[in-house]
Amino acid sequence: MKTSLRCAAVVSVLLPVCCFAEAFTIEQVLSVPFPLGLTSSAHAPRVAWIFDNKGERNIWVADAPDFVPRQVTHYTGDEGQQIASVRLSPDGKTIVYARGTESNKEGTSANPLSQAKMPKQQAWAVNVGGGEPRLLGDIGCSEEGCEDLQISPDSKTVVWSAKKHIWIAPLQKKAEQLEELLGESDTPRWSPDGKRIAFRSNRKDHSFIAVLDLATKKLTYLAPGTNRDADPQWSPDSKRVAFVRQPGAQFKRPLIPEFPRLWSLWIADAQTGEGRELFRSGNAREDSLPLFAFESLKFTDNGRIIFASEKDGRNHLYSIGTEGGTPQLLTPGDFDVEEVTLSGDRKSILYTSNQNDADRRHIWRVSATGGDPQALTSGETIEWNPVETSDGKNVLCLGSTATSPSMPYRLTPSGRESIAKNAVPPEFPEAQLVTPKQVVFKSEDGLEIHGQLFVPKNQTERGPALIFTHGGPIRQMLLGWHYMQYYYNAYGMNQYLASKGYTVLSVNYRLGIMYGRAFREPANSVWRGASEYKDVVAGAKFLQTLKNVDPQRIGLWGGSYGGFLTAMGLARNSDIFKAGVDFHGVHDWAVFLAMWVAEVDAKNADAAPDVKEARDLAFKSSPVASLAAWRSPVLFVHGDDDRNVPFQQTTDLVEKLRAQKVDLEELVFPDEIHDLLRRESWIRAYKETAQFFDRKLGAQSARQ
Repeated sequence: MKTSLRCAAVVSVLLPVCCFAEAFTIEQVLSVPFPLGLTSSAHAPRVAWIFDNKGERNIWVADAPDFVPRQVTHYTGDEGQQIASVRLSPDGKTIVYARGTESNKEGTSANPLSQAKMPKQQAWAVNVGGGEPRLLGDIGCSEEGCEDLQISPDSKTVVWSAKKHIWIAPLQKKAEQLEELLGESDTPRWSPDGKRIAFRSNRKDHSFIAVLDLATKKLTYLAPGTNRDADPQWSPDSKRVAFVRQPGAQFKRPLIPEFPRLWSLWIADAQTGEGRELFRSGNAREDSLPLFAFESLKFTDNGRIIFASEKDGRNHLYSIGTEGGTPQLLTPGDFDVEEVTLSGDRKSILYTSNQNDADRRHIWRVSATGGDPQALTSGETIEWNPVETSDGKNVLCLGSTATSPSMPYRLTPSGRESIAKNAVPPEFPEAQLVTPKQVVFKSEDGLEIHGQLFVPKNQTERGPALIFTHGGPIRQMLLGWHYMQYYYNAYGMNQYLASKGYTVLSVNYRLGIMYGRAFREPANSVWRGASEYKDVVAGAKFLQTLKNVDPQRIGLWGGSYGGFLTAMGLARNSDIFKAGVDFHGVHDWAVFLAMWVAEVDAKNADAAPDVKEARDLAFKSSPVASLAAWRSPVLFVHGDDDRNVPFQQTTDLVEKLRAQKVDLEELVFPDEIHDLLRRESWIRAYKETAQFFDRKLGAQSARQ
């Protein structure tokens, strides 16, 4: 049973606290291998996943019925080379995967070890039964991300998108380019009969869904127009393709007003290209393209197409027939659906949601034809990434709790069973971790804000406190170890800070997911007014009411968007926030406006009629607009090969703060990217963060 504490209740039950030595190290709390990318085979009862074990990333597999894990690849060292897009062949005998990081605008992958020879992002294949991995070819995806590798239904061939085109490779040979179309080709999808490949041909201001016949090399565009089409999904009989359609780009559109993102669901004949509309959104912003539209679109084996819509204000799943008609709501209720995957027989849907548990995730199943959803997990655990084996006998997932780290599990009638118990090392301090409490408080404009409160154990005096703000900003922090590695690390850091005597409040500020569309898309937010900053201040005022917190020793930290909010706190309210650590934050929104406009109208960066007004508003919504009031010390942490937030956002702010003699420190990682690739980088960044707060907010600073 979860605990929800309101402000008044917390004040009455918490005891005074004091400062004390840490109970464990940051290395210990981040010592457990992090699992990700759980996947299953279409025709074999086998699953595979990635374990990141202290920077060593490798692929593991497990087979029904016992699911005893075994390691398939054997990479060693904290090299900073990611593994992604792990896919089991339909026959379960081969694994394909991408290794390395995406390319930046100069076409180079990340080089966190600063090697003389630049690493590459490449596609590999390895036999499940053993042997060395085989190189299939280079990938080199853009910084927007890498599309999945896709294995053919006969388990013999793999396709992927790279260097603006589609590439194809037999699993025993090197790849070759498959097409030479205009624009950029991506999201390749095999037809179930293995004879054709559907993909998106992106022309920037518009895009097509194309189907390539591998035998005849005939190319068919599906209902081409001036629209932007995306995310092709094949029917089970390989005759039709469903996809999402949005309007084409419109030049010289005002920047400040927020417009609805109109969209529709289409289906087309793969042979003739003739298509028709199945569903169309309304004109209201509430019915805009949902956040998880592309991840949710599925073509089932019982004649129904699954898609997501937020027309009732929450992200829900709907089912519609191939001939159209009124969509059927599958997941009614006051909650949001996040991950969506097809069952082993492709006739029902496994999904994760926060139904009845706002700040956790659980797994549910619902038939594509309707009926009451069935909860497969519940309680104080957290589950994500569900997959079902091809025989339909086993559902597996990744999961965690407040104190037990993320691990792969098999679901059973009585709960869940770990399939990698031996992966947790003896040094992991599970018994010494705190269980964060769910707290709910109100911002100054009355908006209800959720948070997770980490209260140190065995306190006897008032002590320092910290606000943690996540990045994204479309994220949600949970009451336990997170499913994203960036925030898994941050959760471990908050536990470490609590062990050192800091009360930590992780604030799920407006703009985040899983509290409805209105919460995620509030008025006057981001560069249009930064209304979300009100929630950070509300969090600090909440902390000031707690008897275990010294109101004069409150700091804040966060990364990316959380770095932006950290800088906002120090710039606007050094009277409240006495120190901050800013990981790769945005500091001046106005710099980005010209780039955003140019994405639509490359010939004229000042095309929008309100661009001057927008720049003024963006500047006023940024930390740099309030530097005159910045008095508190700050530590900046940034990798100089950041592909998300330009490094110049930090160099500019550092120089401005130096000019007004603000107490600042900096930790720069040459050749590291936004999401630090090496474990060594994370450990050093977190150690220096804790040491910084100890100097500025800890017991010693309080006595000065």
